[in-house]
Amino acid sequence: MAQDSARHTIHAHDGGAAEGTANWWKRLIVWREKYVPDKTFVVVLALIVGIASGLAAVLLKTLIGLIAGFLTSRFHIDQGNLLYLVFPAIGIALASLYVYYVAREPISHGVTRVLYALALKKSRLKIHNMYSSLIASSLTIGFGGSVGAEGPIVFTGAAIGSNLGQAFRLSPQKLAMLVACGAAAGIAGIFKAPIAGMLFTIEVLMLDLTAGAAIPLITASVAGATVAYIFTGYNVEFFFSQSEPFYAYRIPFVVLLGVFCGFVSLYFITLIDRIEARFKRLRNRWIRFVVGGITLSILIFLMPPLYGEGFDGIGRLINGEVTLIFNNSLFYGYRDNVVAVLLFLFALGAFKVFATAATNGGGGVGGTFAPSLFVGCMAGVFFAYLFNHLGIIDSESPLSIKNFALMGMAGVMAGVMHAPLMAIFLTAEMTGGYELFLPLLIVSASSYAICRIFTPYGIYSRRLAKRGELLTHQKDRSVLTLLKMDSVIEKDFSVVHPDMSLKDMVDIIAQSRRNLFPVTDDDGKLLGIVLLDDIRNIMFRPDLYRRIQVHRFMAVPPAKVVVGTPMERVMKTFDDTGAWNLPVVDEDGKYVGFVSKSKIFNSYRQVLKHYTYD
Repeated sequence: MAQDSARHTIHAHDGGAAEGTANWWKRLIVWREKYVPDKTFVVVLALIVGIASGLAAVLLKTLIGLIAGFLTSRFHIDQGNLLYLVFPAIGIALASLYVYYVAREPISHGVTRVLYALALKKSRLKIHNMYSSLIASSLTIGFGGSVGAEGPIVFTGAAIGSNLGQAFRLSPQKLAMLVACGAAAGIAGIFKAPIAGMLFTIEVLMLDLTAGAAIPLITASVAGATVAYIFTGYNVEFFFSQSEPFYAYRIPFVVLLGVFCGFVSLYFITLIDRIEARFKRLRNRWIRFVVGGITLSILIFLMPPLYGEGFDGIGRLINGEVTLIFNNSLFYGYRDNVVAVLLFLFALGAFKVFATAATNGGGGVGGTFAPSLFVGCMAGVFFAYLFNHLGIIDSESPLSIKNFALMGMAGVMAGVMHAPLMAIFLTAEMTGGYELFLPLLIVSASSYAICRIFTPYGIYSRRLAKRGELLTHQKDRSVLTLLKMDSVIEKDFSVVHPDMSLKDMVDIIAQSRRNLFPVTDDDGKLLGIVLLDDIRNIMFRPDLYRRIQVHRFMAVPPAKVVVGTPMERVMKTFDDTGAWNLPVVDEDGKYVGFVSKSKIFNSYRQVLKHYTYD
């Protein structure tokens, strides 16, 4: 009895404490809504989100560095290391087990999932998304998974913004703003690149941002980068010293590099999609793990720079140390052979795509930011190295390996992400290579233009675009994506049948407020429509009431809309037919209701106001 009484007392105390906390939080929310303006409060939350996302970025990079350093610190530089055949597979296994048994939902392709949340989930992300990607991606990348940390940190930052906004019961447009702030701060923190973080939300997340969104975005990006600077120092991500100036007469080679990067980007996007699609066809997750783990381990054993994000290899190449990419490999003895260097560079760029797809397809968690930078760096160095040894370039004034490595990074990222501005500023910010701004601009624009010819979507958005779930830059398409047909179908139309007489029709018209009447058979299938204007000349002639039936004057609708049709296609049907109302039927052709331009326009304005941050 005493124990039961004590237990009841403890439970009552816990319940009272929880209730007290809930009441305190509600009072805080009410006080905030009464005294703190929304725009001011969003800026305050953006600062908090920026700091938290910056801390998450620092934590993720630290975990990856500690795990990778511990595992590879004793590797031999001048020979192959057999543990490369073990570590990557272990990393994928650990990440896969965590996702399956702890997170219990897919968390890879973080940027795509953020896009999906913005488009179809009212910017709502789950609480575990604030940490699950950090754990899974640090295991994947630290053990050698050939992916980047940027997708996971974007997902993490966006989840921080989403959950903080949900806690304060913010409206969907302000929630979307905080999601964008978290994503921007994550990029700013992981790369120490606040401008690139802002541009990421505009070009990659593709939000239709207004001038009012600038202040919270700047606040979050600067906060994220500042936290990274405080904890990791004020040095840039990659040390770059421009020892060779850029001359205008090199511009033709820069343009040619941009075209080359455009086709490399197309190769990257296409192959990633196809390989990951093959993995999805393997229904058993353990078979996917075995195939992905073996593929990744063999590739890294043969080409060690593919280990992890590959930033060590990038750092060596942008400082002109080309032969160091042979470190830890079986081919160390060939580092002074020109043909071997070219083949190794080509193989690294070509097979990085396979390694990235194998990592994600096998169950690992990571993004494609770092792989695109890696492939771009290899493409730039390969381009310059090839031309320098073909005899085309004056040997006394060769193309700068360092400069072209930087340009290649910007070019491939611009094409893969469909984000030329972000690629330019990200490359400049994380290397300090601002003196190469003009060639970076040329390469990024050229690569993006070439890639855009063949595919209208970047690597993150194409998955959603294929399903018609993408929130794009275009305001019309964005709002139409958010509109659902169920919300605009009108069902207050009086149904008539083909065997009804004109008298019956007139009686129905007298009781209806509509001038349009669907005609259906006994099974409810739509046969046609009756427009009031079409029978106005006979509806006041009683002598015809019993002689004419509905099937005599009903008309075929200009088009039918099937339930579930995307709203963008519905609007195209309106444009093609010139109609103001269109009947809606189910898959069996049974009448459901009507959609009208006026109803869609009213809903359009409401959604636009609801989701646009002023």
